[in-house]
Amino acid sequence: MTEAEIRDALAPFNIGRRIDGVHVQDGLVQVSLRATREEAAALEPLRRDIEARLKAMPGVQSAAVVLTAHSGQPAAPAAPVQEPPLLPGVKHIVAVASGKGGVGKSTVAVNLAVALAQRGLAVGLLDADIYGPSLPKMLGLSSRPAVLNNMMQPLTAFGIKAMSIGFMVPEDKAMVWRGPMVMGALNQLLGQVNWGALDVLVVDMPPGTGDAQLTMAQKAKPSGAVIVSTPQDLALMDARRGVQMFKQVGINVLGVVENMSYFCCPNCGHRAEIFGHGGARAEAQKMGVPFLGEVPLELSVREAGDVGKPVTALEPDSAVAAGFCQVAEGVAKALGLH
Repeated sequence: MTEAEIRDALAPFNIGRRIDGVHVQDGLVQVSLRATREEAAALEPLRRDIEARLKAMPGVQSAAVVLTAHSGQPAAPAAPVQEPPLLPGVKHIVAVASGKGGVGKSTVAVNLAVALAQRGLAVGLLDADIYGPSLPKMLGLSSRPAVLNNMMQPLTAFGIKAMSIGFMVPEDKAMVWRGPMVMGALNQLLGQVNWGALDVLVVDMPPGTGDAQLTMAQKAKPSGAVIVSTPQDLALMDARRGVQMFKQVGINVLGVVENMSYFCCPNCGHRAEIFGHGGARAEAQKMGVPFLGEVPLELSVREAGDVGKPVTALEPDSAVAAGFCQVAEGVAKALGLH
């Protein structure tokens, strides 16, 4: 399947002037069409017809068509459109987010999902970081998802269902995509995956407060968000932005996690608060959101992640696993799943 073949398939729709971009890779097709905000609602049936035509083509595993305004931002519907639930079998969606990178958000998301599954819940884990997917490495998964009836089948590890764009592209492949393509991929990972019945879908969000966060808030309507921070002031400043962003789009903040809270020397047991300590707890209190717990910085977290075995599963009796289990308990309680 090539871009030229996709463009040929689009020719009968007479939309040449509207095509803003076409991307084809390993059976995944994404097309963005220009549309003003006023045109968006009227063009929705056409968008669906084009998407259905692409999905029916030989060699296409999954297809997404998105409407974009001329600025590159998604065109808002001129009038509210009543749509069926995106994930009807999923009881709760929890976004794990941070205002900045480097605070261990993905580590928290993976271990939170495993800890929730250890409580007997049906759990899924979605890697929404299109530019930097880390879930395949952290779960030790490398297979391509099967596709049945135009729906991708999530992979399974440690009792959780998992999906990532990293399952479908080489590990060293750079995703040089514009915003509309990223949103199209995120829509595919949400709506074209057979998640089945889940108590919780944990979503590992990309850092920041941009398109992916808005798409998730509008399309998936999460039950709540977990904000990850380290104790130092710089990270806390970005955590505040994350909390405010979710509040602004009407998503409940379930709480704040202080990751890398302290370090204990494995040889002598000396405790060192490398990044300070207690900052996230104090900040959560200031912002009026729950504090879910603190997770220590331990060598075992890095080692477990590198070999594709989350520390909560690999060393369930360790102090760091206990920290993740405390966070999972707080999330389950907030969702009414305890």
